[in-house]
Amino acid sequence: MLEILICPSCLPEENYLELKHYIHEYNDIVSGNLICNKCGTKYRIENGIAILTPNPNWTPSKDNKYENPKVISSYLWSHYGDWLNDTEWVPAYPKWASLINSVNGISLDIGSAVGRTVFELANKSNFSIGIDLSLSFVKTARELMKNRELNFELIEEGYITKPAKIKLPDGYQRENIDFIVADALALPFKREVFKCVISLNVIDKVSLPFKHIEEMNRVSSFKDAQLLISDPFSWSEEVAKIEDWLGGKREGDYSGYGIENIVEILKNQIYPSWIIADTGEVFWKIRNHRNHFEFIRSLYVKASR
Repeated sequence: MLEILICPSCLPEENYLELKHYIHEYNDIVSGNLICNKCGTKYRIENGIAILTPNPNWTPSKDNKYENPKVISSYLWSHYGDWLNDTEWVPAYPKWASLINSVNGISLDIGSAVGRTVFELANKSNFSIGIDLSLSFVKTARELMKNRELNFELIEEGYITKPAKIKLPDGYQRENIDFIVADALALPFKREVFKCVISLNVIDKVSLPFKHIEEMNRVSSFKDAQLLISDPFSWSEEVAKIEDWLGGKREGDYSGYGIENIVEILKNQIYPSWIIADTGEVFWKIRNHRNHFEFIRSLYVKASR
């Protein structure tokens, strides 16, 4: 992965990072620094996780709900409920992964959370990378990657929990994947390096949705590339200004529905343009506790070029 990393602080310039002062264990760099060869910004690697955000001093916000153990429990069930043998689970992540054809190259999952799609893509590409702005999500995904199993407390009700265990089934790879902390609006990767780029339920969670699409496009290969965007389009003024929404409004730029606007953006407002291969819906379920679930319809567009 070092060969494709760049300095996120220098974007839109793409300046390479040099690995310095590192400790290496087996196939993992567990600590060290990645230093920009132009601006000198130093990014840290801690416990095997590279922190590659535009702010090199980034630390998780206490207000970020995605750092909360209860939310981690909810997402672990959402991603791996089949491996927990839970009959109430719905197969959203395998469904999204099934939309992707095998590629000869690298895949990227933006907003990878606790990692299911990254594991699915590892069997369809030479290398699979997941990024997220939740350090807890990335730590959790890497623990499953390293150990092939993960113990956690599944929320039952209030403060009542029960022990649960996820095991990576035979046939799932872990040698050709990795997870890092990075920003969807400033991807720390060279242009045109990925043959597959996925964004699941991220568009309505970033402050600049169009910038997110531009970044996905920048790092996607100009040839033989696949792109998958899926979202419920739950626009919120707490996340982004209304003028920056890509749908969900009656007037102004990108009025109307988000999925229709994204199709138009990919076909006519991005270079090189994308060919729309498919659109549809995936039903996605989050378990907050045993009596409370969120059932979400996420609309997707699959594109290629």
